[in-house]
Amino acid sequence: MKKNPHPVDQHVGGRVRMRRILVGMSQEKLGEALGLTFQQVQKYEKGSNRIGASRLQQIALTLDVSPAFFFEGQTPSEAGAVGGEADAQASRIVAFLASADGLSLNRAFARIRDPRLRRRIIDLVVAIANGAD
Repeated sequence: MKKNPHPVDQHVGGRVRMRRILVGMSQEKLGEALGLTFQQVQKYEKGSNRIGASRLQQIALTLDVSPAFFFEGQTPSEAGAVGGEADAQASRIVAFLASADGLSLNRAFARIRDPRLRRRIIDLVVAIANGAD
């Protein structure tokens, strides 16, 4: 029987992936820095393998963040508490932000200086999303 990854392991792994992509590092390079294969890094990022405390510290040093960074944005339901739809939605948002598309979209959006244009883009995306329901 295949065991599903724990939501906390998935969240931490997603944050590792997000930070690695933000600093422009490949899985191979992170693996080299940690003395691991890129396959092991993949398993950490998917949450299928848990990251021990000492390894998390090593990853944090390599990616230039504090270990607490990997737990930011974690919802109560991910930590094991019973959560509702708001927790599920927050979890989907965090997962999107950690994805390649989410990171690319946020990088590009952050480069737009005109606040009115940014607001118009938000309004457009909201209208498209509402029309897709």
